[in-house]
Amino acid sequence: MGIKEQPLDAEALGGLEALSAAVLAMSGHLEVREVLRRITASARSLLGARYAALGVPDDHGGFAQFVVDGVTDEEWKAIGPLPRQHGVLATMLHEVTPTRLDDVRQAPAFEGWPEAHPDMKDFLGMPILDGEEILGAIFLANKEGGFTDHDERLLRILAAHASIALANARLYERSRELTLAGERARIAHDLHDAVSQKLFSLRLTAKAAATLLDRDPERARAELAEVARLAAEAADELRTVVVELRPAALDEDGLVATLASQVQVLDRAHSATVAFDSDGGVRTLPPAQEAAVLRIAQEALHNALRHAEARRVEVTLRGTPTRGAVLRIADNGRGFDPDAVREAGRHLGLVSMRDRAQTAGGRLTLTSAPGRGTVIELEVPGA
Repeated sequence: MGIKEQPLDAEALGGLEALSAAVLAMSGHLEVREVLRRITASARSLLGARYAALGVPDDHGGFAQFVVDGVTDEEWKAIGPLPRQHGVLATMLHEVTPTRLDDVRQAPAFEGWPEAHPDMKDFLGMPILDGEEILGAIFLANKEGGFTDHDERLLRILAAHASIALANARLYERSRELTLAGERARIAHDLHDAVSQKLFSLRLTAKAAATLLDRDPERARAELAEVARLAAEAADELRTVVVELRPAALDEDGLVATLASQVQVLDRAHSATVAFDSDGGVRTLPPAQEAAVLRIAQEALHNALRHAEARRVEVTLRGTPTRGAVLRIADNGRGFDPDAVREAGRHLGLVSMRDRAQTAGGRLTLTSAPGRGTVIELEVPGA
């Protein structure tokens, strides 16, 4: 005889649907800050609380990160500095069990709050655990009717998924750090190969000019002209390295302004003309996509200016009807045969560009031929 399934009541079904929506909302992002924000908003929405917060502790008695939901930016600024790990918060960050209170103000550990802090009563706190390690804690307050056993069970499940989402986000950011370290190593290698060799040639040429100055002034002048040329090339290389090492201001300025600024600097640093154009229809993309677009643009510009001997490079960025963006970089350089490059085992950064495009959910196409320049186009979807 089979086991008869018991139908879910309306409350249980509604809770599962809400929990599923909350898990999906916080699992579709890779940036740690955005994951924390999604967890906090999802927890507040799931349980119908007026206020929510999520704290990640540091090693000095404070919070490395503290995210709130249900509080306006103006209210948050008025509250003041981030809280320290004391009172009820300290309890939550050092115990692996949840805390549910009818009135947080009556708790023995309660120490009050700043004057601009909203008044809170009923409280539910849930640690986010990775095994026995406490990654952080979710704080909820002020639910009409108070928090129930059912609420606590839902939040416990959400916190378990939050642990996975947060761990994935941290791994992603770590991989980005390693990628950045690799790029810096590449730049250092380029610096050694290009600038160091030019400076070495410059020194030898200057010595030759010095020995020729008295007995052959005409040849000495020619050598000094070569010194000037080598010095100019070395200066161009150094300027480019400085640009590549400078942190991109995506968070502060956005993709369009950051890309325009870098193109402007490259235009000044190189004898080639580097131009940028945007239609003004590019919407804000998710951080991971904006970073991918910028890095691919940098790699393509690097190839055009250093390897293709281009005299003109045109960079365009356009918005799409699906709220995505299309990046196009075209140069009039010497071009190459993509098939021959692959067969020869050379990459010109194409592998890393394609990997970045794939990670961002985008599509990269490349068109090139000897003597006909190169066009690289990247399309990324909207949020």
